[in-house]
Amino acid sequence: MKKYFLLILLLPLSMLNAQQLKIDAKAGNISNLINDGFIDLEVSGGQPPYTYKWSDKNTGLESKSAYGLTEGIPYKVKITDSKGATLTREFKIKPKAITEHFNGAAVPLVESLGNFLFWDPFTTFGIYDPVVYAEVAKVPIPGWSPSVNDRYLLKEWKINEGKNVNEGDLIAIVNSENKGDLNIYATTSGNLKHLTKAGDVIYDSNNSDHLIKTGAHNLAEIKYPTPLPVTHPNGDPKTHNIPLIVIWLIFGAAFFTVKMGFINFKGVKHSIDLARGKYDDPTAPGKITHFQTMATAVSATVGLGNIAGVAIAISLGGAGATFWMIIAGLLGMASKFVECTLGIKYRVINKEGKIFGGPMNYLQHGLERRNMKGFGKVLAVFFAVLCIGATLGGGNMFQANQSFEILASQFEFMEGNGFYFGLALSGLVGLVILGGIESIGKVTGKIVPLMALIYVVSALVVIGVNFENIGSAFSAIYNGAFNATALKGGVIGVLIVGFQRAAFSSESGVGSAAIAHSAGKTRHPASEGYVALIEPFIDTVIICTLTALVLIFTGMHEVEGVGGVQLTSGAFATVMPWFPYVLSIVVFLFAFSTMISWSYYGLRAWTYIFGKTNRSELVFKSMFLVFVVIGASVGLGAVLDFSDMMILTMSFPNIIGLYIMSGEVRNDLKEYNRRLKAGELFTKTVEKTV
Repeated sequence: MKKYFLLILLLPLSMLNAQQLKIDAKAGNISNLINDGFIDLEVSGGQPPYTYKWSDKNTGLESKSAYGLTEGIPYKVKITDSKGATLTREFKIKPKAITEHFNGAAVPLVESLGNFLFWDPFTTFGIYDPVVYAEVAKVPIPGWSPSVNDRYLLKEWKINEGKNVNEGDLIAIVNSENKGDLNIYATTSGNLKHLTKAGDVIYDSNNSDHLIKTGAHNLAEIKYPTPLPVTHPNGDPKTHNIPLIVIWLIFGAAFFTVKMGFINFKGVKHSIDLARGKYDDPTAPGKITHFQTMATAVSATVGLGNIAGVAIAISLGGAGATFWMIIAGLLGMASKFVECTLGIKYRVINKEGKIFGGPMNYLQHGLERRNMKGFGKVLAVFFAVLCIGATLGGGNMFQANQSFEILASQFEFMEGNGFYFGLALSGLVGLVILGGIESIGKVTGKIVPLMALIYVVSALVVIGVNFENIGSAFSAIYNGAFNATALKGGVIGVLIVGFQRAAFSSESGVGSAAIAHSAGKTRHPASEGYVALIEPFIDTVIICTLTALVLIFTGMHEVEGVGGVQLTSGAFATVMPWFPYVLSIVVFLFAFSTMISWSYYGLRAWTYIFGKTNRSELVFKSMFLVFVVIGASVGLGAVLDFSDMMILTMSFPNIIGLYIMSGEVRNDLKEYNRRLKAGELFTKTVEKTV
């Protein structure tokens, strides 16, 4: 009773204190560009110092100003003085340009879709704690960076191991060949652990083990009395979630791997034979060869994700993410087999010879055969709508936007000329897509091998130059995969990062590739499934892994605060200083090939909904080319993020159908393998010369 009486007495005092806090705020919009809003606060009253709890995670607790904010969405800030008095205000930055209005409107959509795709059921049901905790604080060499060229020796310990230290205590003296003696101070309070003996070298930039090993520049650890959550600048805890979309894609891939008798491992040789044209029947129905269907599908997946996305994954999950990325890529091969087999089986070829296939067809007609006509139609329409949105955004505007940004960063004359770049790119894309799938297949059949060859050879050169680091690199990958630190989210955190990158990169289970493969010249649905299963191997197991190895072999996986493309570019530049220019061209080719392939995906989704007429096709192709110019001309931020998420959302209706029809695909596979062993398939004969 006494406690409540005291609270009643203190309540007016706390209210008075809160009323004393006053805020003068200035919220503004620097330009017509998106995401450059700002809020400046001037706080008076109460008892300084003040803390500022922003809803923007990138703004620190001690910062009275927030920058880089999105126009049109609300931001909250809670000010607290040293006595605990608080005051909360909400601000919204007024948009100026139409692009800012679009961007602001898309942010809630992105959040809603992200809450679904990245919902963590394990956390929801209390099975898994996603919060990242730090048990120790590392004590690094002051001023160290991965690019430093120096040798550091632990000259003397000032405090013995096992002793408790306070933040700011002098704990050691380190000798730098370039800078002389450096004083090392405790970064926090706790129990000290030495990682290096007095007289030993801590870090030598000429030592490959030091270059590759994660955290080689740390000389000590200070153990916290209790683990502390790692936080964003605004104080919110960092988390490593297990997203629903990753569970959905990987579980599906694992299921199909077992259901199809590990076809992703047993079928590689036959897949290569098919892609080489050994079983190409010129009289078979369809438009393009096995190799061209594979090239078209690969061109849609090989892109910025293999360069920027992998760098981001390695930054988040460390070298160990590479291992799980490979595992996920191998599993994804089975998903591609199932969806592309069905793509051929349920395709429709009209009187004009045009082919209509993909998930829209097998979801509708395949489920109709199982007395699920209404359900199948709903799934098919839902998939088609998502595919159109994904095509115009992630498969078009995002590619045009990013390719221009990367090219402009290397070639100064292009800066500010996004509209003209968009017009030129639109013309190039138009020349290809107006010719239909045959034209797309011919172009991708030439571009994909070229761009893959340039990138793979360049990566192998970098790895070859740093080949003495191979032992250290693979040790870092193994240790990072199975002995990940808490800061990386532990083994679960690293596994999810690797799986997520592979799932996003290869698009296995998304269903998009089935649209390209439905145009293949074949009489046997399973043959196209065989061709398709090699695609995740090329995209993820080879190209993504090579990107990861380049980063690890050059030590760039330790760099923080650098964007994805810049990180990959910097890794190549350590061996070939001129390579960023080549990489920008490769990125352009990646983006161009992705656009022409996705144009076909979107076209087939469009005609499924709006009719299979020439006029309908022309409307979509014209709209697609207009969106190329828009994507290159303006920054659309969250609009692109939302449409990119649609690609992942396509996997939900698609995989539901794949589960239902997996038994049918397994029977088709058994019959195809029987005919293959019996020699009943068309096989090209090679004339022998005497």
